[in-house]
Amino acid sequence: MKIVIEFYRIRETDKAHAVIGRETADAANLDDAIEIALRLSKTLNMPQQPDAMSISDSDGNELYVHRFSVFETPDERSLP
Repeated sequence: MKIVIEFYRIRETDKAHAVIGRETADAANLDDAIEIALRLSKTLNMPQQPDAMSISDSDGNELYVHRFSVFETPDERSLP
């Protein structure tokens, strides 16, 4: 399936989202998509560290959302 992965920052005062990275990929299933997204969170060159990520299908349906722990560095994030 074709997926769209977005990485974004979240402003705590009003929960506004600012997309700082967006990638498309092909994944066999949702578990594969999550693995791809988490690897990209560690390797993608983004202007800031993302607070969260979402995975959507090619129709724009949100399949998965993950908020990164503020206490983890990108190298400390583990795959599910």
